[in-house]
Amino acid sequence: MTYMRTNQSGYSPNFTLTMVILPVIVAIIILLIGSNIARAFSLAGAFSIIRFRSAPGDPKDIAYVLFTMAAGLACGVGAFGYGVLFTIILCVLMFVLSKIKYGARKAEQKQLKVTIPESLGYEEAFREVFEQFGVAYELKRVRTTELGSLYELVYGVTLGQSVNQKELLDAIRCRNGNLDVSLTMTPTVVADY
Repeated sequence: MTYMRTNQSGYSPNFTLTMVILPVIVAIIILLIGSNIARAFSLAGAFSIIRFRSAPGDPKDIAYVLFTMAAGLACGVGAFGYGVLFTIILCVLMFVLSKIKYGARKAEQKQLKVTIPESLGYEEAFREVFEQFGVAYELKRVRTTELGSLYELVYGVTLGQSVNQKELLDAIRCRNGNLDVSLTMTPTVVADY
């Protein structure tokens, strides 16, 4: 909950799920390893194989890989009861968290690129439009194009469920003189220049 509350502009729902599941999985692995050094070294070897042989992916996918390794470790050490018990509990936990959409964002975060003429002041160019549609925004980058005759503005915008994207883009196009407007569905990291 702290992670979600402190990262409103850019938290990952899958990472949020992973932070709920991961402590349980690690606790089970530690319980199964105990003080057996051979088990600890074999588990470290298995982790290194997974780490260096597979591309890093979604945090939720990595948690599932760790989960299946813990289940395999339980079976490998002969703790079948623990393996079955924690597998059932974690499967139910993951299913419930997925169904209640734990950590899901209430609004969509996107990247908006708008080209404006140099005669339009970029600081407050679209404030009224954003307020009219109830869009939270942050100006991320400004750069000149076309030998300084145009500005390209990059905004991080948060759109609520009720925002009609076409109407928003039409209002922006009316304000910028029908120059280029781009709304990226998945926000990307904007490099600072």
